Amino acid sequence: MPTIPSTALEVHLAARPTGRPGPETFAVVEADVPRPAQGQLLVRNLVMSVDPYMRGRMNDAKSYAPPYEVGQVMHGGAVGEVVESTVDGFAPGDAVLHGLGWREYAVLDARGASKIDLGLAPAGAFLGVLGMPGLTAYAGLLDVAGFRAGETLFVSGAAGAVGSLVGQIARQKGAARVIGSAGSAAKVRYLREKLGFDAAFNYKDGPVADQLAAAAPDGIDVYFDNVGGDHLEAAIGSLNVHGRVTVCGMISQYNATEPAPAPRNLTMIIAKRLTIRGMLVMDHANLQPQFYREMSTWLRDGTIHYEETVFSGLRNAPDAFLAMLDGHNTGKMLVTLDGS
Repeated sequence: MPTIPSTALEVHLAARPTGRPGPETFAVVEADVPRPAQGQLLVRNLVMSVDPYMRGRMNDAKSYAPPYEVGQVMHGGAVGEVVESTVDGFAPGDAVLHGLGWREYAVLDARGASKIDLGLAPAGAFLGVLGMPGLTAYAGLLDVAGFRAGETLFVSGAAGAVGSLVGQIARQKGAARVIGSAGSAAKVRYLREKLGFDAAFNYKDGPVADQLAAAAPDGIDVYFDNVGGDHLEAAIGSLNVHGRVTVCGMISQYNATEPAPAPRNLTMIIAKRLTIRGMLVMDHANLQPQFYREMSTWLRDGTIHYEETVFSGLRNAPDAFLAMLDGHNTGKMLVTLDGS
């Protein structure tokens, strides 16, 4: 077992950003490593997640999760190794999934930790394909949108952690056609050649509505929205009667300093009898066993592929977060905490 240091690094929210965050938004701080009280674990983090939802938590605004506090350590999904335990059922050396990332060492209540088997998959997979993004893709497509075999799907942000899985799950469930948008030619090739999308386009190459109409001449039945803005407007235009939309994220608007205009074609919702639903993965915990069973099978037989973009060292976590917001990741963005 590793020696427990007296101090370690953690990342604080230094200031609330206006518009796009920058390096000044974060502060890397040396802090005392606390000792666990009864019922708690001390965990040495191995890998942590950075996710788009964290941008919203930097604002001082009421939402589904409380905002990060200025001058305090941030938090998010992480996988770590128990180094000290006061709880039966957890022992030093156990690998656990928990919610106190953005620090090298974390003290947490045992009820906030889930034991995982790193013999089944690498640590990062439990933060991506087998974790929150995977369940988001699965629940958002199959439960929220009610996707059915024979339908055509369009997913934006299709090369990201969630979008890349949405498209592949749709293929597993018998999609007639899977279409994705991404922000570079390399990502478009990845969607077509590696993930098996029927069509993909670079949204920077021209109007999204025109490119989507060309990719889906018979329209789409389901749109999985990770971007918002012109993508949502284009999808409304291409959706068939009784089409469905899962609104998972709107990353194009997260750094906006003024309210974004609504899609200009909202009246189509009436004539097409569309269903547009927002989703939070926390509402779908009941699907976790079913999701884990199916996704594990797909991973074992090689029909689902996933990518990770990895930064090394906690000091580089802010850079990883900013790169993710700018779309520089393919698949899940992770930070390993060795060599901080």
